[in-house]
Amino acid sequence: MSKTLIPAAKPLIGRAERKAVDRVLRSGMIAQGPEVAAFEAEFGAHFVQGRACVAVNSGTAGQHLGQLAAGVGPGDEVIVPSFTFAATGNSVALTGATPVFVDIEPETYGLDPAAVEKAITKKTKAIMPVHLYGHPARMVELEALAQKHGLEIYEDAAQAHGASLNGRPVGTWGRFAMFSLYPTKNMTSGEGGMVACDTPELVRAVKLLRNQGQEIQYHNEVVGFNARMTDIHAAIGRVQLGRVDGWTATRQQNAAYLSAGITAVPTPVTAPGAVHVFHQYTVRVADDRDGFVKALRDEHGVGSGVYYPIPNHRLPSLAPFAPGLDLPETEKAAREVVSLPVHPSLSRRDLDRIVAAVNAVAGAGA
Repeated sequence: MSKTLIPAAKPLIGRAERKAVDRVLRSGMIAQGPEVAAFEAEFGAHFVQGRACVAVNSGTAGQHLGQLAAGVGPGDEVIVPSFTFAATGNSVALTGATPVFVDIEPETYGLDPAAVEKAITKKTKAIMPVHLYGHPARMVELEALAQKHGLEIYEDAAQAHGASLNGRPVGTWGRFAMFSLYPTKNMTSGEGGMVACDTPELVRAVKLLRNQGQEIQYHNEVVGFNARMTDIHAAIGRVQLGRVDGWTATRQQNAAYLSAGITAVPTPVTAPGAVHVFHQYTVRVADDRDGFVKALRDEHGVGSGVYYPIPNHRLPSLAPFAPGLDLPETEKAAREVVSLPVHPSLSRRDLDRIVAAVNAVAGAGA
């Protein structure tokens, strides 16, 4: 294969990010400081209608601390999808609560509200939808279920910066929402996460938990963690925040171009009223998915990713929470999904190569 590989994902770090890091290093204020505070305020204004945000050192930490701050603990159950990264289930288990895995709806990979309602018990404290691949979950139905049964909603918005449903941004539906700032997300801080909170009390609780349980140095109020974001990472995030809308528009344009050209496999669906930000552009390959992925790479120089081949309820670490569980749509998706390059660095020539490769490989039966 002589063609240069088109990568499945590509972080965008440029001169402005490097200058921001240099500025922080020269200031001598490297740990959590004014850059973090500014990033929190700017992120909240940009994405979640001014909700207060707390920056942490990873998305997983944000999901974990958000639940602890909301009072999740032993004896509680939190309903989550199994078709997601393991951090979703892990974050529940780390509180001492039980992750309850339910099936997804097949078109946009979010929690199936009917399956959620069947899983509700007296121990259920919350529903935690994942806005997977950048498409909002079915929040209208899930919000109605939460209100009906007196439950809370916690949003896993790790992949969904700027996504919305019926004009309402993801991150504004739940008691808290977590956004990841990992390098391959739609924007990054190098590493980190952001927790958008619905009340001042929750903000304070998350801030205590991220900083060893202290608001005033050496006056530790609760048992906490070191989950702080550095000013270096915040400075990168602030630069990226000014560019993410343009990148999102490019992702959406790239996705539309791919969908117009790809005919050999089912392409992504966007639900009515939804704004999809295409963290991933995910197609379905019903037969020999692994052969399809290999042929794309070896014969056409097109990278891809499989997110996620093993559902949470099948992982050795989380399977004990779900003995004998059967989630047919989750299992089917795990066998079939392939995410193609959609990132803003793609040229028109790259997009044409991707379309031609997918149609050729799928048409030949991989």
